[in-house]
Amino acid sequence: MNKSNFLKELILLSLALLFGTTVWALDKNPVGKVIREGVWRGVFNVSETQVPFNFEFKGKDLEHGTFTLLNGTRRDDFHVTRLGKDSVFIKMNTYDAALVAKIEDDGTLSGEYRSLVPGFRGNSLPFTAEHGKNYRFVEPGKDVAPVANISGKWELKFYSKEQVPNKVALLKQNGNKLTGVILQVTGDSRELEGTVQGDEFVLSGFTGPSPKIYKGKINADGTISGVISAGIYDNTKFDGVKDDKAELPDPYKLTFLKEGYKKLDFTFPDLTGKSVSLSDDKYKGKVVIVEIVGTWCPNCTDQTIFLSPWFNKNQKRGVEAIAIGFEQKDSLQYAQYTLGKLRDKYNVKYDILFGGLADKKVVSQKLPALNKFIAFPTTIIIDRKGEVREIYTGYTGTVTGKYYKEYEKKFNDLLDVLIAEEAPSNASIKSAETLKGK
Repeated sequence: MNKSNFLKELILLSLALLFGTTVWALDKNPVGKVIREGVWRGVFNVSETQVPFNFEFKGKDLEHGTFTLLNGTRRDDFHVTRLGKDSVFIKMNTYDAALVAKIEDDGTLSGEYRSLVPGFRGNSLPFTAEHGKNYRFVEPGKDVAPVANISGKWELKFYSKEQVPNKVALLKQNGNKLTGVILQVTGDSRELEGTVQGDEFVLSGFTGPSPKIYKGKINADGTISGVISAGIYDNTKFDGVKDDKAELPDPYKLTFLKEGYKKLDFTFPDLTGKSVSLSDDKYKGKVVIVEIVGTWCPNCTDQTIFLSPWFNKNQKRGVEAIAIGFEQKDSLQYAQYTLGKLRDKYNVKYDILFGGLADKKVVSQKLPALNKFIAFPTTIIIDRKGEVREIYTGYTGTVTGKYYKEYEKKFNDLLDVLIAEEAPSNASIKSAETLKGK
């Protein structure tokens, strides 16, 4: 099954699940309802909580329009596909999920955010959306004066059945408006947007993966407490203390090689099914960046957005990169579709391999040299001798400000050092062009 037919099948199946047995055929020249241009306010129903989000639609017709999710200063663009005369399908780019909606007679939208992953297609969140509303939580003129300004750095302690490492919140409040980002060992939350009303605050974010909402209270002693709801039936309580010195565990020290190991060894199929190994001539004598990723993982996407242009600029210096994708279905055919979308969307020129099912235990089993596997993504940097020189757990995105700048600087400084080192005399160094010509 080629990619086009695979995607079409997912679209039609999603509609069948959403709207019953009636499925509209794709029409190249439909005449029907349109999404009005401008800003919209949508609302998801997550468990028993409403999660608002904002988006903008631009385009005189659906076929040439752009759907843009708005989160603070962040913008994420998506393509809209018409399905019949009054329905639309908005694929969440490289995430295997979509918004499927009907354009109602009054111009509003109603539909679902639906997983497209085989075996998980029953997972969905209903939503509605109204045109012309640019607020997120509180209508203009109905704000309540906040009791405090919670701008700053907060250490958050979460309560769950499983032990959850503390997180750090970077918040910025201007009057009632609140924006921020949550840092954790696996990566950041991306930008969140919300409000402070009296002694209550709330933040939400929806950038393509499942929407999230943080609802909390400012306590009399200056602490905060609340609940995060993410996806479906996922609610976790937290307490927070303002602390300018709050920090996460050092991401360079969480994942490392077991005693006795200096090198990483693996063999996985690429997207054509060909086996690829670090021992291949292509990588000998090169500095190699190995990324453990998944297309379902937003921090992995952000890391790819960082690495792909960096690699395209620096490959000729003697660098190679490999992304090992662990996907939501243990199927090479499925991975060819999902990882292929990632490759095409972000112009990835380095090898992308399929590692297996997206499960931390599976990663640990397939990469036994690692002490443990903690987070998607994980970056492993290997020198010209084939020895692991650094492992970074998670990813620190641009929204984190100084943390991103520190990550970027350390990444570039280390790569400069490793690239400057001489390759072993017995290394067989061949260019990608030479190998392709074999």
